[in-house]
Amino acid sequence: MEGTAGGTASGAATGTPAVRLRGLAKSFGPVRAVDGLDLEIADGEFFSMLGPSGSGKTTVLRMVAGFEAPTAGSVELAGRDVTRLAPFERDVNTVFQDYALFPHMTVEQNVAYGLRIRKVPKAERAERARAALASVRLADFGGRRPAQLSGGQRQRVALARALANRPKVLLLDEPLGALDLKLREQMQVELKELQRAVGITFVLVTHDQEEALTLSDRIAVFNGGRIEQVGTPAEVYERPATPFVAGFVGTSNLLTDESGTYSVRPEKIRLLDAGEEASGADDTDGTALRTVSGTVAEVVYLGDSTRFLVDLDDGGRVTALQQNRETSSADVAAYRGTRVRLQWHRRHHVTVQPAPPETESTCV
Repeated sequence: MEGTAGGTASGAATGTPAVRLRGLAKSFGPVRAVDGLDLEIADGEFFSMLGPSGSGKTTVLRMVAGFEAPTAGSVELAGRDVTRLAPFERDVNTVFQDYALFPHMTVEQNVAYGLRIRKVPKAERAERARAALASVRLADFGGRRPAQLSGGQRQRVALARALANRPKVLLLDEPLGALDLKLREQMQVELKELQRAVGITFVLVTHDQEEALTLSDRIAVFNGGRIEQVGTPAEVYERPATPFVAGFVGTSNLLTDESGTYSVRPEKIRLLDAGEEASGADDTDGTALRTVSGTVAEVVYLGDSTRFLVDLDDGGRVTALQQNRETSSADVAAYRGTRVRLQWHRRHHVTVQPAPPETESTCV
């Protein structure tokens, strides 16, 4: 599926989408938070809405959930127009960053709370609550209070509470944002495994690029209330459609030449000593390789890798990332101030903004 820089992204899924947004817009006074958005999310898909604060992603999630009414456009769930329905009338559940667990209730009572509100019979409530806890590997924790759980366990309780309602779509609003890095990475793996096991549609809102790349079947990258690109993690990372996507999803070098602006990822760039010969051309005339020269301005040692910031002779600065297979921090620090050559394959640079007609520019 191809996203567009104009804020429109049509789904490539077959069958009725789990979520379909048509011309969706939301204004808060003079501020246009969401600007005429079209989007389809497939049934059973793990879909992420990624973007910086204020990009519109959370507002879209709240309109899908029913917490915000659109200024224009429509929201469909499984082919049903729910635009004007209350949240409890929609077959969705939302998991928030703060968990929103009741401290005076047991874990099982928390999980069963939504079923109780819906007047599900007591015996069925207990059965569904226990099954939901088992699905998040907390089968033995039903009698505990939230205060007796770790942050990761509380997040799993919040997921179990949502899953107990058996929604068609589970909405996740920055659910792992309050966790420390190691626990967040662990929960990312668990969340993806859980989604595959239960088979329902997950829609995640996040500003964390790595989280979106790790979890998603597809990603929509938001900017200024519009969608810049929709695609698989590999498509969004390897072939960014716009300069914004290239700069926001991971780290990218944006360079310009006579053809326009293109993106090269730091890990695709090979660092050579000034006198070292370029190698590895994969066609007969060697044009598949691009080589430039410069001076190492700064070295950032990251443990498993090193980031080199290189000032180019032609102007501008490029970042290159090299794995530390046999080097230490002392070894790489010696590169600061040295002359180097940078080499990459042209297949690894992606045009993100064609040059205007009759306009030429140099590499920056």
